[in-house]
Amino acid sequence: MTSDIPEAPAARPVPFAEALAAGPVVLDGGMSNQLESAGHDLSDELWSARLLAERPEAITEAHLAYYEAGADVAITSSYQATFEGFAKRGIGRERAAELLAMSVELAREATRQAAAKGVRRPLYVAASVGPYGAMLADGSEYRGRYGLSVAELEAFHRPRLEVLAAAGPDVLALETVPDADEAQALVRAVRGLGVPAWLSYSVAGDHTRAGQPLEEAFALAAEADEIVAVGVNCCVPEDVNSAVETAARVTGKPVVVYPNSGESWDAEARRWEGRSSFTPEEVTGWRESGARLIGGCCRVGPEAVSGIAGALR
Repeated sequence: MTSDIPEAPAARPVPFAEALAAGPVVLDGGMSNQLESAGHDLSDELWSARLLAERPEAITEAHLAYYEAGADVAITSSYQATFEGFAKRGIGRERAAELLAMSVELAREATRQAAAKGVRRPLYVAASVGPYGAMLADGSEYRGRYGLSVAELEAFHRPRLEVLAAAGPDVLALETVPDADEAQALVRAVRGLGVPAWLSYSVAGDHTRAGQPLEEAFALAAEADEIVAVGVNCCVPEDVNSAVETAARVTGKPVVVYPNSGESWDAEARRWEGRSSFTPEEVTGWRESGARLIGGCCRVGPEAVSGIAGALR
């Protein structure tokens, strides 16, 4: 006998900034490792962005795996998706814009599928905006210092940001930023878009990858109303604690943290090396230091995200 009582709808998300103010929010893990574990070849300069055109359903499946594991936020597959990068593959500007917008819709589709499977908590979509160096695909996103001015970097980022913002994400993820100059460009580029953003640096110790002190780097976002969280990602877990404390003290904003597994990326060989040092149990200490948006980056999968969600809830 079937019930006449309609199925309860998924929880309607409050605005992203309000969710951060209310308590910890769980981020997803690495997109690339989840796609590779499903058998997809990402040995390409476009990385996971190539699948936007070739296997979009695979991206939705990867997002869904993280939502089901306990993530509240999925980061889109647009990290390495740029007009310039697509142009190298013969993809014109109009089609590139469609693919950028599609990255947001694929994550939104995963929220609908998660709701259909019984996930009732609010789910959010963060549109990934990787650094200029990600487009170069030569490892320079781990170095910064591209030889471009702040104005030139702003001009590079703004068109992509406009397309992603128009696609309706809940937040923009300005992530893996290696250089305070690029952070300054991104803070300028998000003005007037009407979508909140977080800014997260790739760091080495208490400096950006380009060598600037984190106190100076975080200060760039302190007075920017569009930036609702600051922090670090794509770093080793050992660098997190100090960065969280600095970000919270300098900006007074919620802190975002999503480190790698602890392995290191060999850009020349295009492979990960070393051992994982990430443990979900660490997140309670990060939360106590001011982190509110917590997840994992490269090589952190659904199982680890499930552990993070368990520790925070």
